[in-house]
Amino acid sequence: MDALRGSRGFSPDDETPVFVISVAAQLAGMHAQTLRQYDRLGLVSPSRTRGGGRRYSARDVALLREVQRLSQDEGVSLAGIQRILDLENQVQALRARVGDLRDEVEALRSVIGAGSRVFAAGQAGEVVVVRAGQRPNRSIVPSRALVVWRGRR
Repeated sequence: MDALRGSRGFSPDDETPVFVISVAAQLAGMHAQTLRQYDRLGLVSPSRTRGGGRRYSARDVALLREVQRLSQDEGVSLAGIQRILDLENQVQALRARVGDLRDEVEALRSVIGAGSRVFAAGQAGEVVVVRAGQRPNRSIVPSRALVVWRGRR
């Protein structure tokens, strides 16, 4: 790995496309033609060089191994493997979204913290200040407000 870093400090990560198809095939334990087929089917999408050559990352090689395991050990069809991979990607995206929403909720909670004011509409439509999580007091006198609703014409 030190030879890859060189004098410029290059340090590949799991996403860096560094393996040509023959090396990726050897690392994944399959034939290069199988990698080409998986690329055509969209199971693995390696990066491309300017000349069109495929370059695989360490993550691509791990994915190839998983595709091979599902196919050979579990007997899953290639269409089934594609569906599994799509669902795993969807779950990963949803988990990332949940994390983003969790961060947003925490940020909002810090803004709403102690001493902050929350505004609501009172019984007669006036703006009233209430504590977070509470509703404005209801008046015993029923509202005399007239609401006119006009449906779409």
